[in-house]
Amino acid sequence: MASQTGHALPAAYDALNIGIALYDPDSGAILDGNERVAEIFGYSVSELRERSIGEYTANTFVHSVADFRSRLEDSAAGESRQFTWRIKRADGELIWARIHLSKRVASEETYVCAEIRDITDYFETHHREELLWRILRHNLRNEATVIAGNTARITAAAGTESVRDASKTIRSRVENLTNIVESVKQIERAVTRPGTDYTRCHVTRRVRGIVNTIVTDYPAAEITVTDRAEMWIDSTDAFTYALTHAVENAIIHSEAVTPTVEVRIGPSPNTGRVEICIRDSNPPIPDTEVSALFDPTQATETAHGTGVGLFVMKWCIESLGGELRFERDGDGNAVFFYLPAREPPDDKR
Repeated sequence: MASQTGHALPAAYDALNIGIALYDPDSGAILDGNERVAEIFGYSVSELRERSIGEYTANTFVHSVADFRSRLEDSAAGESRQFTWRIKRADGELIWARIHLSKRVASEETYVCAEIRDITDYFETHHREELLWRILRHNLRNEATVIAGNTARITAAAGTESVRDASKTIRSRVENLTNIVESVKQIERAVTRPGTDYTRCHVTRRVRGIVNTIVTDYPAAEITVTDRAEMWIDSTDAFTYALTHAVENAIIHSEAVTPTVEVRIGPSPNTGRVEICIRDSNPPIPDTEVSALFDPTQATETAHGTGVGLFVMKWCIESLGGELRFERDGDGNAVFFYLPAREPPDDKR
């Protein structure tokens, strides 16, 4: 760092794990920086002082040097700016950085302080995930629809029972695949939009509404809902997805003529959170499938429910600030949702 002057950063900034650079808002030059900013750019601080913005900006980046300069000027005027930038390091490597600009006044001079984070791993992973979501949402579903349509034609025109059976098997597998795609869409909505569109809701009423919808699809099932207290949560569609998967899985995997499912609602005895227990009398969920939820290093075939139903439950509940727990024994399975308890709305107190 430079000596301690108006355009120098405190020496303590060298201990930070975030890059800090001090800019001249008029020229766009870096006046000083900490050790971390030198690591991010691949230049020493003295070398950075001699570099223009264009020299450390990727040639193919969609934003121009003028855009960067404009943001410096806005920040010097007191309007902080935050944006993503494509940096070209000294060795030619391109990285993604998240930059936050804010006004700094020292010795009656105005500067701009830049907080710079290398987000390359996060940024590239995020875009790979976006591509995967898109493939699962559209490409896979479209291909499954085509296969299903042609399978129906084969079944109708089949001349032998074996061909008809094979066609029905293919169609059944395609339906499973379509269900998996729908589950993945639910996961995407939950994990990519956390914290948005919350609705304060009465837990028991919300649960009963979801259960009433499920009963129309499974009229033979007996689903009971009981509560020990009136409780409220902040909810999104993710809650509907999670509870629907839990109850439907209990129904689908029942070996009884009349599947029975109990949903119990009340405060958790340990934390006071909202506890929702979905209990059935089915064979235990396999150890491998439950372990896969909590150990990402474990590879397993997810055969329970639609194939990813347990993951839908877990990620949807976690997107609401909650967690999932399982109990399994000879009498059946119990799935527990734990969610933060909220105060009722003012008009309900």
